[in-house]
Order: sequence, then structure tokens, then C-alpha cells
Amino acid sequence: MRFETEQDAITYIFATRDRMKNPPRGLDETVRDPSPTRRMLMHAGLNLEGREYVIITGSKGKGSTSAITAKLLEHLGHTVGLLTSPHLIHWYERIRVNGRMIDKSDFLRILSDLAPVIDHEATLLSENQYISPQGIFLLIALRYFDEKGVNAAVLEVGRGGRFDDVSMVPNKLSLFTPIIMEHAQYLGDSLERIAWHKSGIIKTGGYAYSVPQAADVLKVLQSEADSQDAEFYWLSSLDMPTFLGQTPTGQRFKLGRYGECELSLLGRYQLANAALAIQGVGNMHARLKGIPHASPEYVQAIRSGLADVRWPGRLHKLQDSPQVIVDGAVNVLSARSFIESVKDRQTHPIVTVLGVPTDRDYPAVYETYAQNSDALVITSSTINPRITFPDEETALTTARAYHNDVQYAATLPAALELAYAKAGTEGTILLAVAQPLVGESMMIWNVDMTQI
Repeated sequence: MRFETEQDAITYIFATRDRMKNPPRGLDETVRDPSPTRRMLMHAGLNLEGREYVIITGSKGKGSTSAITAKLLEHLGHTVGLLTSPHLIHWYERIRVNGRMIDKSDFLRILSDLAPVIDHEATLLSENQYISPQGIFLLIALRYFDEKGVNAAVLEVGRGGRFDDVSMVPNKLSLFTPIIMEHAQYLGDSLERIAWHKSGIIKTGGYAYSVPQAADVLKVLQSEADSQDAEFYWLSSLDMPTFLGQTPTGQRFKLGRYGECELSLLGRYQLANAALAIQGVGNMHARLKGIPHASPEYVQAIRSGLADVRWPGRLHKLQDSPQVIVDGAVNVLSARSFIESVKDRQTHPIVTVLGVPTDRDYPAVYETYAQNSDALVITSSTINPRITFPDEETALTTARAYHNDVQYAATLPAALELAYAKAGTEGTILLAVAQPLVGESMMIWNVDMTQI
């Protein structure tokens, strides 16, 4: 076997990108080229037509919507492949079948088997091209799905859609979570242009569903669907679930023929994601053999699937007394959503631990959380050298402009000690931290990432 360790495998996956002296930067349409992935898919001996695919994109909630969609399909009796990014602890988390993470041994074996195809593709690259790491993960996932007999695959877009590697897969179904201004340097500086990138996952003769969107976004999605002779459905407010109340680990809602349901995810916004997933699953299931859509068994499968969803590290309640909730909400919009999502669960004193990278508008994020907190603790991480954080002096000076009770700790464990001292046993600790720190929190609380 060519690869014996995870580090060897990851170094290989990123090799053609890392060797570039001046990696291309700019809009996706000028710097991202999925054609190497397309060619590898053609030459890897994959059974691409052997299953149904759904591709999910959007600016917010595409990961959790992917998890919900996969779990509903699983409860309907299908063998479900799931590809998501980024990971929190293990690279292998990105690839799952029926919620179970691919084993290290299978990952290394499959990559070793595919290496000749990847090596050949590398010989065809110009000096301005590289093989997308995401494309290689897609290749590994599809081979693994073949081996496991997957008949329904759920694929989350990394960024955008039209030039994303997963769009090379022959999906009939496309799902769109909320689309907002994001990644302007890659997707363009208007909502319409961003929607154009996202709409590229719609395929000829396919089906597309969207949560409620801004009028300009819906216009772009409809236009793309029309050009592809695809059917486009957008959910209105009338299609949204009715919120009924909180549960210790999630929320209850009511939706049409499904009646009262329990969703094991926090955040009111997840109700729209659940409604979108239910619609998409119904569309995909109709093309697969299984439980009749009109049957009581179908309704029960959807209800049980909603209650069984796990999506670690995203609005994730880690403990009680004091209550600790973690989320990767490190921009202003996601910060507001995090605060809104937990407002009915918070108990004072509220201590927010902030780990916001320097490439984000960290002063604005500090200000947003300061308005909801009795104290702030700023922290950092060295886990990923590509993600940097404000130094202690900068962080304290910036945060103290918005709050008079601010402390700093260089590591997450040290930050948690300060937060526990402030929160006591009756308070709430919010961990609003970047992805490496979310992953570290999963390890501190021994969260099982193997099965979701």
C-alpha cells in the first residue's frame, strides 16, 4: 500500500497545490478549474450512474441540511453516502456511509488504489493548474460509496457551486439553503453574482428546491433552472414548520402531515433547513425503491430521522451546570444567529469565549458578542498555522472598547478555566470559535465523531 500514515496521505492530496509558488487568486471563474476532477472521475472506474445524488449549496446551513437529508434517507431504508467539509478533528469525518466515518485503513487503501489516476492527471497540469484536494476527497468518497453499495449520496458544496468539484457529479437533485453576501473575493460583489455561482449545481432535466430567498436570488435560481429545463420549487413562509418549543437537546415543531416533530438540533433557523431536507428527500425517494410516500410508515420514518440527526460542533450543547454551547460563529451574521438561537436557553452570568481569526472582522464580532455577554474571554489557537488570531495586546485593546470585563488566555483549556470561574454553576458559556477550536472542544468533551 502506497500510503501508510494519515500525514503521508494528506501531504499527497495537497501536493500539487502546495508546490505552486504563486497560487492563483481571484474570482472562482478565473482561478478554479474542475476539469482535472472531471477527467479523474472518468478514468477511475467508478459506478457514477449507480445511485441518486443530491448536491447542497448555500451560504448558511448547508452542512446541517446535508446531515438532516442523509439521516432522513437512512431512516427510509437507503444506504446513504455523505461528503461534507470541513472536518473538525479527523480528515476522515468528511466521508461517511449511514453516518459512520470512513475507517483510516479504508481511506489509505482507496487513496493508494487511486494514486495512479491522480499521478497521471498531475502530469497533464500546466504551471497554473493544480488538482483540487476537494476533488481527490470526492474521488475517494465515490469509490468508497461503490464498495459500500450506496444508493443515495448527499454531497455538500465546498464554496460556490458552478466551479466546485462536487458539481462534476451527475445529480438530479439540487438544494439551496439561504444565500447571502459571502466570499465576495471569490464569488463576486453582488448577491446576484453569488447566486449565479450557487445555481451552477442545477443539472439538465433535474429538480431544485430552495428555502425562502431574496427576490434577486430567486430570480437567478429560476433563470438557471429554466436554462437547464429543470423544475424549480421554492418554499414560501406557508411551507415552513411552526415552532412549538425547546427540548433539552433541540426543538419541537409542527409541519403538515408530519404533525408534531422533534428535531435534535438547536437554532430556530434549522426548521427551514429541515423543511428543505424533507422536500428534497421526498423527491429523491420517489426515484428509489422503498416505503410508499403516501404511507404512514413514510411519515414515521421522517419523524424518527429528524429526532436522530447529529451534527457535532454546530450549535452544540456540550454540558449543563454551567451550560456550555459551542458554534463556529465568527462573523457578524453568524454571531447574531448564534445569539438569537440560544437567547431562550441562556442563564446569567453569560460568558462568551471568543476565538476569531484575523482574516475576519474581529472587532465587529467582539462588539456583537459584547452586547450579549456579562464577560468576554479571548483565546487563540496554533493548531492550523494558516489560521492566525490577534495577539493578546491587540485582542484586549479591541475587546475592551466594547466591554469592561475582558480577559485573555492563549489556549482553549486556559480560556475555559477563566470562563468557569466567571460563570459558576448556574451561568452559560458560549464558545464562539473558529474551526480548529471547535475541533479542540470536541476533543476536550470526548465527543464521538465516528458515528453521527
